[in-house]
Amino acid sequence: MGDAQGEDERVVSQFKGRAATAPKSLGEPDIALARSLVIYEDPHLMAFDKPAGLSSQGGRIAALTLDDLLAAFTRTGGKQPRLVHRLDRDTSGVIMAAKTKPAAAFLGKALMGRRMKKTYLAIVAPGAPAPPQGRIDTPLRRESIGREVRMRPCEPDHSDAEDAVTGYRTLASSAQAALVELRPHTGRMHQLRAHMAHIGRPIAGDARYGGALRLSGLPVPRLMLHAAALEFPHPSGGTKRLEVAPPADFQALCDGLGLALLQAAVR
Repeated sequence: MGDAQGEDERVVSQFKGRAATAPKSLGEPDIALARSLVIYEDPHLMAFDKPAGLSSQGGRIAALTLDDLLAAFTRTGGKQPRLVHRLDRDTSGVIMAAKTKPAAAFLGKALMGRRMKKTYLAIVAPGAPAPPQGRIDTPLRRESIGREVRMRPCEPDHSDAEDAVTGYRTLASSAQAALVELRPHTGRMHQLRAHMAHIGRPIAGDARYGGALRLSGLPVPRLMLHAAALEFPHPSGGTKRLEVAPPADFQALCDGLGLALLQAAVR
């Protein structure tokens, strides 16, 4: 729809050529941090459990990023892994990097071809969506207000419309909040955040899209969005699935709200 380039395509384009960048100098604490985040590695790729508060790549905030931390894995000749996709700064969970140019090309094509299946967990409010399971296919458009960019729902025939599709299902709920599983079928910026706000169930902690900052008297420490699983075609053949459990702050809020966080929720 329109001529807007998808966020997945933007990510692949932005990460092209990063292997040629001089590796960033890291101290021992940074190297130890980088290594502690690794959840999977093979000759083609590696995956990390990104904590909330760590940006995937550089932006307005002058702070160390996951992209910077990849220098900890620099190989002979100055080559280092390259991120294949990204997560918002305050989103936790699984994120992947390619270790070789062929792997980066292969995974980039899989991303653009929508052959990567991403599963997220989110705490939304108030209560469960209605219906409790469904599909959101409202197009989105970018809107810039000063230095802030957000996605707005729009009509399919809008000149800036980008098609966006999200599947969701409720895993647990109360009158105040719900734990939902989200599966984006497209890769638009802030897609899950904008779509859940559009159906009246913004993600908790998401001030930009109207998410609650307190629930049942409990403070919401950050955007309650977690990238729980990533399934993708592997460069050597077959399909690989990577999963990571939600961090302590996410689990604690679920517990405080009486939302059972089942380990099998993202299967």
